[in-house]
Amino acid sequence: MEFLTDLSMMYFLLIPIGVIIGIFFGAIPGMTATMAVAVCLPLTYSLNLNEGLALLLGLYVGGISGGLVPAILLNIPGTPSSITTTFDGYPMTQNNQGAIALKTAITASLFGGILSAVILFLFAPILADVAIKFSYIEKFLIIFLALTVIASLSTNLLAGIFSGVLGVLISLIGVYSIDVGGNGEFRFVPGILEYYLETGFSLLPVLIGLFGLGAILKEAEKGTKEEDTSQKVNLSNQQKFSMKIFKGQFTNLTRSGLIGTFVGMLPGVGGSAASVLSYTQAKNFSKEPKKFGTGAPQGVIASEAANNGLTGGALIPLLSLGIPGDSTTAVLIGAFTLQGIQVGPLFIGENLGTWNTMILGLLLANIVMFITMFYAIKYIAKVVTVPKYILYPIIIMMCVVGSYAINYGNMFDVWTLLIFGIFAYLGGKIGIEMAPFIIGFILGKSAEIYFVKALESFGTFEIFFTKSPIAMFLWVLIIISVGYSIYSALKGKKIKKAIENK
Repeated sequence: MEFLTDLSMMYFLLIPIGVIIGIFFGAIPGMTATMAVAVCLPLTYSLNLNEGLALLLGLYVGGISGGLVPAILLNIPGTPSSITTTFDGYPMTQNNQGAIALKTAITASLFGGILSAVILFLFAPILADVAIKFSYIEKFLIIFLALTVIASLSTNLLAGIFSGVLGVLISLIGVYSIDVGGNGEFRFVPGILEYYLETGFSLLPVLIGLFGLGAILKEAEKGTKEEDTSQKVNLSNQQKFSMKIFKGQFTNLTRSGLIGTFVGMLPGVGGSAASVLSYTQAKNFSKEPKKFGTGAPQGVIASEAANNGLTGGALIPLLSLGIPGDSTTAVLIGAFTLQGIQVGPLFIGENLGTWNTMILGLLLANIVMFITMFYAIKYIAKVVTVPKYILYPIIIMMCVVGSYAINYGNMFDVWTLLIFGIFAYLGGKIGIEMAPFIIGFILGKSAEIYFVKALESFGTFEIFFTKSPIAMFLWVLIIISVGYSIYSALKGKKIKKAIENK
């Protein structure tokens, strides 16, 4: 517990600030947890690592949890992970049980978040200890596996593969460094941009552009006309909540939290997959499956325990392998980058104080989230009525100022923000998926280094297949991942044809 002596009052103050801001972002449709972390990331520049992580973890937990508010009250998922919360949450609101649904979801969120934090604390160091023993070969294959998992679990197989490969290619823009076997010449860079792109696009403006400005442009396209939702968020006359609603739901809570944590460990999958899977399992194991979709509290419990279980799960591959579990943890890499720290197998051992601080921060963020939302839900519910035409200009200003200030006033970073914001907006229209793209972008340079170093060390491609039992095991996982992706794509086509024939 010695690390507690290094924590300032600012650390404990920034956690609730982050949670409240995150709830605000999550509760407004179109503004996600990823967007909250991306937009506020430049603020951590003036903080030390522990304080910056306190703010960002608060944003992460609050953003994921805030999505349940519009999902239950308006039938609009505030975040992708809240999709299945609408299935039973909104019918409960229509049955005058909106307050019950909200507090049930908040309590389930606390359980899922705490469970995932405990699993993170127990499992990540073990995985890191194994990963320390990896050679360049295993490190490259781990990244290759991550990219195949992204493709197999994308909504469209080809789009997921294309998005991931495109991210890798763009990450290689800049000088082909002599340190990794290159010739010191520029790659993919016009002569007029060589001054700005020697080291490629800066990660932080890319993240803010993709998940901040890009999201704003998508929402702006819909216009600013909004319906009057003031009556829908009035909880004064709703039925009262009781903890008796959780009687007999421990198995559902635990199973859903574990599903969310496990899915969070798979790179690029996201909270929507976790919540859908846990909701499906809750329905399959229920004695009264027909009640699901009509206002069943167990459906809300399953969805929210899973998507908050995602928070700790997604941090496991990030902190033990250096591979982000989802788009939000990809943005968290930016916080470490600002502080000059590289996440990966050595991170926990070399930064034990920071590791303990993150676990504490994650636990405190979940507790603060519960207290804030449970006892102030009447007021938080009104967040959904805030006009977007007021919010969006403020967020755009924060994006621009943050991108400009990150690298000591580099105007090209603002252009990077604009380029990737427009790319996210237009790319979404043609099917490019941002999670595979950004994970490919982050992992691309590391994949190249490990690949080249492995060949330099052993001189033949055969070593990727015959070097070690771990490498062989990783190849088995890669084959399973690719096989599953092909099977899912073919199955999806059959289902689509069957629907069209009807």
